[in-house]
Amino acid sequence: MLVYIFISNCLRDAWTTGSDVLELDSKPLYMKILSDLKEKIKSGEYVPEQQLPTEVELAMQYGVSRITSKRALIELEREGMIYRKRGSGSYVKYPEDAVDTAIPNATHPIIAMILPYMATSELDYIKGAHDYLDSKGYYLSIHNSNWKKEKEKEILAKVPKSGLSGIIVYPISTISNIDVINALYWNDYPIVTIDQYFDSLPISSVVSDNFEGGYMTAKRLIELGHERIAFVSSVSIEYRSSVRDRYLGYCKALKDHKMSIDSDLVLTDFYRELSGANAQGFYKSLIAKLRHMKVTALQVEHDHLAVDLLKTALEMGIGVPEQLSIAGFDDHEIARHVEVPLSSVGQDYYSIGRQAAEIIIRRIENADTEQYKIKTPVRWVERESTGPRPNPYTTDLPAVQL
Repeated sequence: MLVYIFISNCLRDAWTTGSDVLELDSKPLYMKILSDLKEKIKSGEYVPEQQLPTEVELAMQYGVSRITSKRALIELEREGMIYRKRGSGSYVKYPEDAVDTAIPNATHPIIAMILPYMATSELDYIKGAHDYLDSKGYYLSIHNSNWKKEKEKEILAKVPKSGLSGIIVYPISTISNIDVINALYWNDYPIVTIDQYFDSLPISSVVSDNFEGGYMTAKRLIELGHERIAFVSSVSIEYRSSVRDRYLGYCKALKDHKMSIDSDLVLTDFYRELSGANAQGFYKSLIAKLRHMKVTALQVEHDHLAVDLLKTALEMGIGVPEQLSIAGFDDHEIARHVEVPLSSVGQDYYSIGRQAAEIIIRRIENADTEQYKIKTPVRWVERESTGPRPNPYTTDLPAVQL
């Protein structure tokens, strides 16, 4: 029995149809960029989860305007070959990631999995859930909310009405769509969350031990001699339980090592600043401000943000890790391919997906109403982006007000 992932034909064709190199004098300029990028993705020059050149870099490379290069990336995203993350850049998708959000006809027992986006970790969530569901005679349908609150709400409302047997959901946040999720719970509809949990709702969850991950990261940086460690997250600490727990782990490590927690070194909730051309300037201002406060290490909430900060530091002439250590979280593929490979915290996505599926099936087949709060172990993955605290500390960067 195979997992049912409902893929739209247009996106599937984008991966199976060959592309010819288009001449600048016969086609719009953006088509040349689009064709070249598609060829490089299909040939493996750009691998899944690898970041593509930015709009500015493509514009300079091809001698076109930024509007033209942006059009090429938008078309590439429309064809399902990349995903674009606000304030971060464009990344290559896995072919299987181009999933549709249509609700299938429930002629067989089906469990829905709702994800906010599709990347390496999401494939492991899917595989873990599928392997268990398949052994129990269930199908799995995948739905992408694309980090949109209203889209997530729409899918959550449609799934039960379509006759599907249960939901595994990776919530966009733990302060969004509480109304519809609460209604599903009180209507005795089988639902379990992954990656995050709701403190306010008695719903089962399977998550990584984010507290331990935050703790082990700060502890390792302290062991390397760092005394001024900043915690950085583009979203607020209360927005996601995963971010909150990583921050609390950071605080506990500092407390255990008799180091004070300086609120000035906790920078969060700035994702609105990371739009378009503003992102690079904001990153530079942030790093300059932290350097002025004698910060020697950044503990960053996730790998994509950590990579952006790492690249910005290098562009500013700041040595990583010689002058500034940077650690991420998730151990995404991108962590291995950046100029200075990124230290990170690895999660067991497969186990999370499988255990969530087990809870759903127990709920359906055994009327098990127990509330499960499962935390899966994490691991520290040390690479070249973290090193000993520079001594003596020096800075030649001025203070910058954000």
